[in-house]
This record gives sequence, C-alpha cells and structure tokens, in this order.
Amino acid sequence: MEIVYNGNQDSRLYKAVIGETIDALMKEDEKVVWLDADLRGCSGTAGKEGDRYINCGIAEANMIGIAAGLSASGMKPYAHSFGPFASRRAYDQAFLAAGYAGNAVTIIGTDPGITAAFNGGTHMPFEDMALYRAMPEATVYDITDVPMLIDTLKKAKDMPGVKYIRVPRAGSFQIYADGSSFTPGKGVVLREGTDALIVASGIMVKEALEAAKALAQEGIECAVIDPITVKPLDVDLVREWAQKTGVVVTAENHNRIGGLTSAVEDALIGMPLKFGHVAVEDTWGEVGPLDYLRERFDLTCDHIARVVRELRA
Repeated sequence: MEIVYNGNQDSRLYKAVIGETIDALMKEDEKVVWLDADLRGCSGTAGKEGDRYINCGIAEANMIGIAAGLSASGMKPYAHSFGPFASRRAYDQAFLAAGYAGNAVTIIGTDPGITAAFNGGTHMPFEDMALYRAMPEATVYDITDVPMLIDTLKKAKDMPGVKYIRVPRAGSFQIYADGSSFTPGKGVVLREGTDALIVASGIMVKEALEAAKALAQEGIECAVIDPITVKPLDVDLVREWAQKTGVVVTAENHNRIGGLTSAVEDALIGMPLKFGHVAVEDTWGEVGPLDYLRERFDLTCDHIARVVRELRA
C-alpha cells in the first residue's frame, strides 16, 4: 500500500468518479444495474443511457425494495441517494428486503455529515453509520479518497449482503496511490508513532495526518490508522497500536454514538489506556460552507492535536 498524501487537493470529483466507474462496470458485467432517487445529476450518472440506469424518483424506500428484488433475480444493484435518505429514510427496506432476505445490495449515501454543507441540517446525516453498523453482516465504508472509492465500488459488485458506502460528492485529498487495493476489515497504518494513536475515517483522515505532522514538531509521535471499513473493524490492528501507545483518539465526520468512535471503544474494552474523540456531539446539523462547518463542529486537525495533548498531559 503506497501512501502519496502531500497536502494537495485532488482535482477529481467523487461524483464524476462514481459515474465513470459504474459505467465501466456495466460494460464488463451485464448484471450491474444502477438505481437513483432522482439524483443522477448528483451521482455523476446523468447523461449515461441504457435500461440498466433506473430513476426511481424521490422514493428511497421503494428504490431499495426494487434493488433487493433485482438482487433476488440475479442482478447486481447499486442504489444511490443523499446519505440521510439512503440510510434513515430507507432503513427498514434495507434491513428486511436486502439484509434479512440475504440479497446483495450496494447502497451509496453521498454528502455524509458536514459535507452536505449548503443543503443543511435536513440533509446532514450524522447517524448513517450507526444505523448500518447495527445491521447484521453489513459492510460499512467511510470513503477516504478517490482510489479507495474506485476499488470499493468494483469489489462491492460481487460481495454478499448489504454494503453501505458513505462518500462526499465534491473533491478530496488523495491519500493512496491510484490502483490501490483495500480489504474489508483490514485497516491501513498511514503513519507509525509511539506516543498516541489516531484512528480516523473519511474526510478526517487528512485532518489526522495534519495533526500528526504538527504534533511531531512538538516531539509527539502519533500513529495514524485508516480502518477502511468501520464495520467490520480491524480490531486486532487497533488493539495492537493502542497497546503500543496507551493513548487513543478517534476522528470522524459522524455522531460519536454508534459510529467509528463507538466501534473503537468496543474494540478497546478492558485495555488500560486513555481515550478521546473528535466527532459530532449530540446535536443537529446546520447550513453553511464546509470550512465554517469544520470549525462549528470542531472537526479539524487543530482539535485532534488538542485532544492528544490533553490526554498526554
């Protein structure tokens, strides 16, 4: 696994990559089908023609039911909507028609957490990972960068069960080399360190790396882990590095209840260490530009560094 992060923004947009990758998958596998909740312009699939692109309208629950039926008939469905609607609005159908019934459905929730930005609190899911983590046998991704998204979309095609992929629509920072391969339940150590461990997912991976860089200038060496999947979590890797450092901080663009923070806390039960988190607290979302929202919800590299310092004091 080659780490190529250099602090520069990746020019590729997630939504464009989704459209390009799905189109390529359709060409290689006639069983791939795309379902959208009247958001094809937001998923990069607008203008792409074919009877395997299905606009289900603003009816996410129905869309997931259709996806489950398609899976039962041998197709390989991907279903997309904004994060809150791909999770809480359609959860019963995802749980029963897909998960409980043993149908393989890939559900893509875009603009998770504060990345909903100007769409505001109604479109700002801080609870989507918690919902899908509670679903038996589900696989839950918090996408870090474009290479991870491409590999995840490709592998999800032939994976069993419900796969939930939370991913922004706009740009990102590239962490991994193009062509990188990821395994569900196998985390990646982005940086080694002996003084603290930062476990970060999604947009917070970049913030974790920046925090570790700043702390290193103070003589505090932090290990950074990207879990790749929040469920299943790489418990062995997290416990190994927690034991080495004795200080653990999680960083996620999600409510700390039920998300990455909860997963890591569960993994570390019984271990004598100091634990902190950088996550959304028990609150609602709001409208605003992303930079403002990062500060508003304290999802910054400065906050991560501050928590590490406080735990080590």
